[in-house]
Amino acid sequence: MLSEDSKFMKPYNPLDTEKRIYEMWEKSGYFNPDNLPSADKGPFTIMMPPPNANGRLHVGHALFVTLEDIMTRYKRLCGYKALWLPGTDHAGFETQVVYEKKLEKEGRSRFEFTREELYAEIMKFTLEHKANTEDDLRSMGASCDWSREKSTLDADIIKVVYATFKQMSEDNLIYRGKRIVNWCTKHQTSLSDLETNAETRTDKLYYMQYGPFVIATSRPETKFGDKYVVMHPDDTRYSQYKDGDKLPVKWLEGEITATVVKDEAIDMEFGTGVMTITPWHDMADFEIAKRHNLSGVEVIDKNGKLTDVAGEFKGLKIEVAREKVVERLKELGLLVKEEAYEHNVITCYKCNRILEPRIMPQWFVKMEPLAKPAIDAVKNGEIKIIPDFQEKIYFHWLENIRDWNISRQIAWGIPIPAKICSNPGCDYGAVDLDDEMTGKCPKCGEGELIVDPDTFDTWFSSGQWPYATLGYPDHSDFKKFYPTDVMETAADILFFWVARMIMLGLYRTGKIPFHTIYLHGMVRDGARQKMSKSKGNVISPVEIGEKYGTDALRMALIVGNTPGVDMALAEDKIKGYKLFANKLWNITRFVLSNADFAQYDKSFADYTEEDNKLRENRNNLIVDITADLDNYRFHLASEKLYHYIWDEFASNILENSKNIFLSGEDKAKISRQQFLLHTLEKILIVLHPFMPFVTEEIWQSLEKDSLLMIEKWPVE
Repeated sequence: MLSEDSKFMKPYNPLDTEKRIYEMWEKSGYFNPDNLPSADKGPFTIMMPPPNANGRLHVGHALFVTLEDIMTRYKRLCGYKALWLPGTDHAGFETQVVYEKKLEKEGRSRFEFTREELYAEIMKFTLEHKANTEDDLRSMGASCDWSREKSTLDADIIKVVYATFKQMSEDNLIYRGKRIVNWCTKHQTSLSDLETNAETRTDKLYYMQYGPFVIATSRPETKFGDKYVVMHPDDTRYSQYKDGDKLPVKWLEGEITATVVKDEAIDMEFGTGVMTITPWHDMADFEIAKRHNLSGVEVIDKNGKLTDVAGEFKGLKIEVAREKVVERLKELGLLVKEEAYEHNVITCYKCNRILEPRIMPQWFVKMEPLAKPAIDAVKNGEIKIIPDFQEKIYFHWLENIRDWNISRQIAWGIPIPAKICSNPGCDYGAVDLDDEMTGKCPKCGEGELIVDPDTFDTWFSSGQWPYATLGYPDHSDFKKFYPTDVMETAADILFFWVARMIMLGLYRTGKIPFHTIYLHGMVRDGARQKMSKSKGNVISPVEIGEKYGTDALRMALIVGNTPGVDMALAEDKIKGYKLFANKLWNITRFVLSNADFAQYDKSFADYTEEDNKLRENRNNLIVDITADLDNYRFHLASEKLYHYIWDEFASNILENSKNIFLSGEDKAKISRQQFLLHTLEKILIVLHPFMPFVTEEIWQSLEKDSLLMIEKWPVE
C-alpha cells in the first residue's frame, strides 16, 4: 500500500524523470544486444537513418526516432538481440550549403578558403553539432547501441566506400565521361537528377527565322554556334530536306552553314516542328548530338555567363544576355514573333536557381545493371515496402533509371580516390587507391595526371550504410546482424537513399540489406501546412518534450499516423497525451492504494467469474496489439492501448473496483486486487515501447529489481 509520502501522491513530472531514467538505461548496457541476459530468438537489426550532422533534430527526426525505438524496444521485450545502430551523416552538399549560409551571415565566402581550410572549418562545425544531435536522440528516448555508433566519415566506412568504387570500376560499372550534367551556378557543383526540382514557369517563347525554317526557343541566348537544324523524319512539312543536307543560313554571328538532321525525338506538335540544338546546354539536345555524333560548343560558363562564342555578348549574365540577344535578332530581321510559354524548368533543390546543363567530365555509375536485381528483390517478395502503394513508385523510378553522376565539386565530403587529366577537355580518369599513378595522361598525351579534386555524392557513401557500418566483409557484426530487418525512413528519400541501398547492398554483398521498408510521411502543423522557420510553425521536439514530456510527444506522433501519409501535429494533441501520462500515473496510485504489490502472485488463479472475463478481454487485446506490432501497424496498436487504458481500465474497471473494495466479499476483493496488479504490470510492459519513460519510472517503484526495458512480452 502507498504511504503518504509516496511519489504517486504528487503529479507525474517528466522533467524530474526522463534524464535520470535514460542514464539508468544507458548505464545498464542493455542497449548493446551482446549484453542482453535472455535474448534467445536471434538478432533483430535496424540501421538508424543517420541524421545530418549540421543542426538540431526537428520533428521529422522525432518521428523516425519514435518509430524505430518502438520497433527496437518491442523486439527486445520479445527476446531478440535487438540492435539499433546509430550514426550521423556528413551530408556533403547539404552540410556545405548550411555552412555557406553561416559564412554569408559572417560576411565571408567559401571561395576565400582553400579546400583544406574549408574542410577543416566544416569538420569543427559538424563535430559540435554531432554532440547536439546525440543529446537530442537521447532526449527522445532512443535505445540505440551507442557503443557501435558510426559516422559516414569514419575511416573504416571510407575504406568500404573506396573498395566499392574500385570493384565497380573493375566490373565496368563506373566510368568517367563528358556528359551533360545539372550545374548550379550559385553552389558551383554538379547535382544528380534527384537533387533537382521541376517547377512550372511562364516565360516567352521566341520564334526566329533560321534560313528557310522558323524555329522556337525560350533561350535565345544559347543559340550562338547552332549549326544543326533537326526535324522528325515523318514530318511531311519538311520531306524535301534530307538528312545531312547543307543549307546557308543568316544567323547571329553572320552567314553560317547549317546541317539538316532527322531524329524521332523531335515533337512535331511543338512550335513549328523544327529546331536547332544546343548540345552543351540541353539534355535532349545532348542525346540527339550523341546519337548522330555531332559537335557542340559551350555558350554559358560555370558562372552563368556567356563565353567567347557569344562575341560582343561575352561575359553577360543569362538574363541580361537574353534581352540583348532578342534586340539583336530584331535588328537582323530574324525575330518572327513572341508568345507566352508555360513550361517546366529544372531548379536547384537548395537555392531554387535554374540549373544550367553543362557538359563536363564526371564520374558516373551505370545504373541499369544495378536496377534489375533491386526490382526483382521487391517483385519476388524478398523485400516488402510499407505502404504497398509505394512499390509502383519504386518500380517506375528503377525501370526508367539514368546513369548516376557521383562527382561533386565541393570540399566537404569523401574525396574521390582517382587520378584525372589536368586537361579540362579530357575525360580520362582511373581509380588510384594507392596514389601511385603519375605522368602524362595516357588518353590525350597532353595533360598531366593529377589527384581528382572532387568528392563523392553523399548518397554514394550513405547508400552503403547497412553493410559498411557492420564491418563488411569480415567483422563478426556483419556476419551476425546482416541482412538487417527493417529500414524505416521518410517516404521522400525512397529514391535518394533506400533504392540505392538495395542496389549497392545486392551488388556488394550478394544479399538484400533489409527485408522490410517502412516509409513514414511528412509531419505537418495542426493546419496541415508544411513546417518552416519562416512560417513560425516549427515544433522543436526537445522544447516540446520539456514542456509536455517526451512520452506525450511520442504518442502524438504515432496514434493515427498511417504509414506513408503526411500527418498533422498540433500542440493540443501533444498536450492530450500528457494528460494520458498523468492518467497512467493516477491509475498506478489507485491500484497501489488498494492492492499491496508485495502480495502480487503471478500464479494466482482463483479469480471470480467477472474478473476471468476481464482477464480474457485484456489478454485478447494484448494478442491483438502483438499482431499489430508484428505487422507494423503502430498507429492502431497505440490507439487500442490508449482507449483500453483510459476508457476501459480507468473509466470502467477502476470505478467498478471502488464498489468491490468498499463492500465486496473477501474473495472478490482478493481476485480484483490480483487482477489489477497483473493488468498494471502487463499494461506497463505493452505500453513501454510507446511511452518508455513514464512506464519505466512506475516499474522502478513497484519494488522491482530489474529494468522494464528487458522484461518479457506478456503474450499468454
